[in-house]
Amino acid sequence: MRCPGCGADVVEQAVFCHKCGERINPDAADFPSPADESSSPAERLRQGLTGQQDNGGDEEEHLWKGGYCSKAMIGAWIASGLITAALLGVAIWLGGWVWWAVLAAIAVLWVYQLGKLCYRRWSVRYQLTNQRFIHETGILRRVTDRIEVIDMDDIAFEQSFIERFVGVGTIRISSSDRTHPELVMPGIENVKEVAGMLDDKRRAERRRRGLHIESI
Repeated sequence: MRCPGCGADVVEQAVFCHKCGERINPDAADFPSPADESSSPAERLRQGLTGQQDNGGDEEEHLWKGGYCSKAMIGAWIASGLITAALLGVAIWLGGWVWWAVLAAIAVLWVYQLGKLCYRRWSVRYQLTNQRFIHETGILRRVTDRIEVIDMDDIAFEQSFIERFVGVGTIRISSSDRTHPELVMPGIENVKEVAGMLDDKRRAERRRRGLHIESI
C-alpha cells in the first residue's frame, strides 16, 4: 500500500505514513491525528501511545500462575526408596549396631528430601501477564523480579525420562533483562503448554509493538 501524500510504501494496517505523517485510513480511530504536518516522529509516537492507552490497548491481563510442582521430585523419591532398600539389606546382613547407623542414615536421607521439597514449593512463585513475567523467590526475604515479555529472546524446556511421564519439566528463558539474562524454572507442571504460552505471548507482543511503531 502507498501513502497518498508522499507515495512511500507502508504496511497495510498502518494508520499514518512513517515518512510524512499523512493519515492513510481516515476511518481508523486507533491513533489520534498528528497535530500538524511538521510534527516530529517522536511527537507522533507519543500521540500514538496516548491513543492506544486511551483505547485500553495496554491493559494488563493475568494469564497464568504457578510454582514448583511436587511431581518433579518423583525421581528423587524413587532413588531414595532404592537407597533405603539397599541400606536395610546391609543392616540385615551385618546386624548388631549397624541397624542404628542404617536407621539414622535413612532418617537423614528422607528428612533432606522432604526439606528440599518444602523449600522449593514455598520459595518460588511465577506469574505471567500479557506484558510481563513476574517471579518471586525467597521465604523469609521475598525478592520480586519482572521480565518484560517483549525482552524475552528464547523459550526452551527440557524433561528427564521420568518427568515426561508426569508432565513436568524445566523451562529456560533467555532475555535481554540485565538481572536475569537466563532464568531457569524447574518443576513446572504442564511444562509444554506453559512454555508454548510464554512463547506465544512473546511473539504476539513483539508483533503488536512492531506494528504500532511502524504505524506511527
